[in-house]
Formats: sequence, C-alpha cells, structure tokens
Amino acid sequence: MEKFDEVINRRGTSCIKYDFAEERGLPADVLPLWVADMDFRSPEPVITELAKRSQHGIFGYSGIRDDYREVLSDWFRQQHNWNPDMKSLIITPGVVFAICTAIRAFTQEDDGVLICPPVYYPFSASIRDNHRRLVESTLVESNGRYEIDFVDFEQKIIDEQVKMFILCSPHNPVGRVWTKDELSRLAEICQRHHVLVVADEIHHDFIRPGHQHTIFSTLSDAVANNTITCTSPSKTFNLAGLQLSNIFIPNESLRRKFKQELLATGYGEPNIFGMTAAKAAYGQGLPWLTELKSYLEENLQRTKNYLAANLPKARLIEPEGTYLIWIDFSAYNLSDEVLDDLIINKGRVWLDSGHIFGPGGQGFQRINIACPWQVLSDGLSRLDKAFATI
Repeated sequence: MEKFDEVINRRGTSCIKYDFAEERGLPADVLPLWVADMDFRSPEPVITELAKRSQHGIFGYSGIRDDYREVLSDWFRQQHNWNPDMKSLIITPGVVFAICTAIRAFTQEDDGVLICPPVYYPFSASIRDNHRRLVESTLVESNGRYEIDFVDFEQKIIDEQVKMFILCSPHNPVGRVWTKDELSRLAEICQRHHVLVVADEIHHDFIRPGHQHTIFSTLSDAVANNTITCTSPSKTFNLAGLQLSNIFIPNESLRRKFKQELLATGYGEPNIFGMTAAKAAYGQGLPWLTELKSYLEENLQRTKNYLAANLPKARLIEPEGTYLIWIDFSAYNLSDEVLDDLIINKGRVWLDSGHIFGPGGQGFQRINIACPWQVLSDGLSRLDKAFATI
C-alpha cells in the first residue's frame, strides 16, 4: 500500500481542493481536507487507457456501447448483488446534475422536496436553486449513531405535501450505511404517499467491514419503479473531474420525462474520457480499490487514536461507510463562526463546516481522510495546536 503514502503535489493543476483557497477568502497556506476527492492517483489501468485513448487524436461526439454496459453490469452484479436493466441507464455529467434534472422533471415550482439533514449540502442548494420548497426531517443522533425519525419523516411528507425525497445512501456526512429494514420503511412510506425517491448512492463502494449496503431499488420491483438511482465511479476511483455518472431509471415513463428534461439542458453526448476511465476502472480497478479501503481503514484508526490522545473533547462519530469523518467539537462551547475561525485562521486547516450541512450540523466539522497519512497527520497536528490556544 506504499503507493497511497506518496504525497503528490496537486497545486497548479486547476484543482478546486488546493488552488482556490484565496479566491474563497481563505489563507493561501491552508491545508485542504474538505472536498470529497482523494489525493491518490487513480488505478493504473485507468491512466493507461486514458493515455491510449488520447493517442488516437480524434475526440468527436461519443455514445454508449455495449462493452461499456457489460463492464458496468458485471461490477454491480459482483460488488452489490444488483442486476440493473441496462436499458434503464442514462449518463449525466454528475450526480448533482442528475438530481437537479430530476427535480425539474418531476416536480413543479414550490413543490416540497424532502431531505434528511445533516446531509450533503448540494441537496438543499439544488432544491432552492430550482425554486422548490426545502422540507427537512432531521436525523436523530443517540450515543454516536444517527437514525431516521420515521414518525417525523412521514408527518413532514403529509404536512408539506412532499413530492420527492432525496435519499443519501450511504449517508454523507454522518457515515450511516442504512440497514435493509430502514430502507424498507422509507420505501413503504414514500410509496404510500406517492413520493418519488432519488437515491444518491455515490459512496456505495466504501462500506466498512461489518456493514452491508443495500441498493435501494433492489428492495422490490415496486420500489425500483419509483426510484431514480444515482451512481458514479467518481468517488470510488477519484474521477470527479471527468464528469460522468450512471443513472438508472427502470420506469419507462419516468425515464422518458428525465430524458426530455436532460435534453432541455443542452446536454447530449457523454464525455469520451469519462467513459474510457469508467470502463477501465470498473473492469480492472478492483485490486486497487481493495488496497485503498485497507489504507483508509488505517487512516481512520490512526485518526481515532490521535484524537483520543490529543483532542479528547472532540467526539468522532464512528462511520459505517464513506471516507468522510464527522467530528463533534461542541464540547469546546464555541459558536460555528468562532470554531471556523479557529480551525481556518489559527490551525490553517480547511474542513467542511458542519452547519452548512443543515440542522444538526452545528458544532461539527467534516474531515476527508482520503489522503496520505503524512498529509492527514499534519492536518490533525494543526488542529491540535489551534485548540491548544483556547
């Protein structure tokens, strides 16, 4: 796993993570451990295939071939016990793009769209930017474990006449891998009240030992018929910049409406480099991913040990999935503004502030541990020194 210890300089590569701190009002020397991309090279087969494709020298319009569908189908069958109908596949430039497309396709302005915060903040932005009503059923945390308040969830659907629910599975940032029973309860409520489910399952390849991810649409044919499943190789293989996501819509009527809205955005053909990378990753990237997950597990254990020894008042929420760690700093009794200032300006560390994830995020920070331990340990040391000043 030595390759994951290599520190690669990403500055000067138009990298959002490293190159735009000053433009966002942060110190130039801040260490970024925020956005969910990795500081690791993608699998060698991906790099090789991209280089080979670039040598062809012609980069015209592209489309999906059967060999792409076959590799994708094999991956989901072998890794997730899922056999999606490849006729239901639609490629988009990203999962958030797909979510916004679904919001416009299946809801009207001022319709209620439900999420469960604290949750990935582009969800709320996507709802508001498309002039829909944001409806929130906040997760309940007890002894370090987050759960869905099903009574509140259903009541919000009834009271707010919710038309769509955006499911985050596994849940970012709290790290929950929802059980089959939990997902079944969600599905039953949504079906009873005719609420369409958009399932963002982009982190589903990062499940920790002892937990099992269930693809939401595998619960039943009826559930699949009421679900838009959003997947992408971008998180799994660090390909976000290639802008390609695989969206599955088994319901033909829903798929037709989604395609119509997709065409209205002006998007037509997928990125040839995105497809080339995805095919190589899903076809040949499993050994790399297996090593990566072992390395991430080491990073998590090291982080837990460091916090216990040096920042014992910081409470790490034990993740079940994702490579994003949710840490509670509320024991320091600092406002979100003071906490952010301490971490950014004194610690010179750039994290994702918990409050931007919505209700329940106050006092928390999200840390991305998908980087070499040398980088992560530097970040933890900076945090330690910053908190030592208060």
